Amino acid sequence: MAAASCLLTEDQFLCSICLDVFTDPVTLPCGHNFCRNCITQHWDINVPCQCPNCKRFFNMRPELRVNTFISEMAAQFRQSAQQKASSSSSEQQAAKPGEVPCDVCTGTKLKALKSCLVCLTSYCETHLEPHLTVSGLKRHQLIDPVENLEDRMCTKHDKLLELFCKTDQTCVCMLCSVLDHKTHDVVPLEEKYEGERTELEKTEDETQQMTQKRRLKIQEIKRSVELSEEVADREIAEGVQVFTAVKESVERSQAEFIKTIKEQQRTTEKQAEDFIKELEQEISELEKRSSEVEQLSHSEGYFHLIRKLFSHSFYFHTAPPTKDLTEVSIRPPSYAGSVMRALNQLEEMLSEQIKKLLEAQLKKVQQYAVDVTLDPDIVHLRPTQSNDACRCVLSEQGFTSGRFYFEVQVKKWVRWTVGVTRESSMKRQITLSPNNGYWTVCFTRRGECYAPTDQSVRLSLKSKPKKVGVFVNYKEGLVSFYDVDTATLIYSFTGCSFTGKLYPFFSPCPNNGVKIHTTEMGCVLQ
Repeated sequence: MAAASCLLTEDQFLCSICLDVFTDPVTLPCGHNFCRNCITQHWDINVPCQCPNCKRFFNMRPELRVNTFISEMAAQFRQSAQQKASSSSSEQQAAKPGEVPCDVCTGTKLKALKSCLVCLTSYCETHLEPHLTVSGLKRHQLIDPVENLEDRMCTKHDKLLELFCKTDQTCVCMLCSVLDHKTHDVVPLEEKYEGERTELEKTEDETQQMTQKRRLKIQEIKRSVELSEEVADREIAEGVQVFTAVKESVERSQAEFIKTIKEQQRTTEKQAEDFIKELEQEISELEKRSSEVEQLSHSEGYFHLIRKLFSHSFYFHTAPPTKDLTEVSIRPPSYAGSVMRALNQLEEMLSEQIKKLLEAQLKKVQQYAVDVTLDPDIVHLRPTQSNDACRCVLSEQGFTSGRFYFEVQVKKWVRWTVGVTRESSMKRQITLSPNNGYWTVCFTRRGECYAPTDQSVRLSLKSKPKKVGVFVNYKEGLVSFYDVDTATLIYSFTGCSFTGKLYPFFSPCPNNGVKIHTTEMGCVLQ
């Protein structure tokens, strides 16, 4: 029996109706075999009786008897297949959560390898084998395992949804495409899938690029915070150093002031002690003389008194030397102006330290000095705060980021305006102000300095600047003006919002319409 079974192919053990191993196989008069239930149900539906394979008609339904030989061979084949499946299942993995299980496996469901769109069943490697070997099953369409295969069938026509209607944006079957969607744009589902997958891959790439850019931006922000922290720590250290020096200077001035006052007080006390000591000595002499006079005044008889007086004539008739009490006085020292003198010295010292600090700050911004060329051909008319016609010059270079610093010699000009402006602001005549794209300071013929804004800010300067430095921090929205020679801050625009390019700007107002040359402007741009 075992030897005979080895000569039979697997096709001979499968019912052509259920495509599974025979169960209670029966043989028809034409010689073909089927499962008893399969052929019985087939004939119950289809009249007249006919062999499903050879199409032979039977006038009467044949009596069905089990083919014991085929039944034994099928049982042996089923047992062999189960043993093979059991052996194979030990090598295959059970379906995990989220994976598609085999619909045929009993007990432990193995992971499905493929799904059949004809059978609407998912198969593991073992149960998929008939679809790979049986000629009839080889024609079935296999796909990667998916769940709910019933959803792949058209509910209206019970056909496979293998097309996509672009017009209605839905999946359709072949009958749908020629009936309900015959005028629509219909493409194979696979083609739509490939197109969508390409778009998804493109979207995924774009998303990854956007994600990467944001990760880089986060790193950039973190690095900026680190740099900011370093700058802040450095500034704090420098500031603490400066204020510590100022504090020490104040404490030294205070100590010196207290020392001076106390020394003056000690001098006064010493003078008073000397006076008191001399006066106490005189009092002692005077008390001694008074005692002797009292003794003489008590002598008995005039004879004895006269004799004693004359024997002591020198002593009684010459008074001991004493100070003129009108010249003996202690006047408290005058402390008037002591505090003012101490404060003046402190002010001079602090002014010197502040000057050094300002010079250090100016050197910091000067490290961002750029080479700027003021193009004599880029000359524009613009209005000023007065009615005078005024001509201006821009640099050739514009800046859209970072920090930059430049200096302009202004000592030869009676009136001038210096700063930065947007290029678009030079296209029309407008009033100077940050809202109109001008961040400048102006010096008038009357010697007044102001920062043009919606409400101009008058600036108090100790002297007329000879050279003006301009520092711009594009990102932080800062424009600062310095008197380079005195290293003092003239004015700062803060919280500015810059857009587009910023250009260094200068105007020696008024110039009577004369074309401005770089050499005439005396611009020193480092």
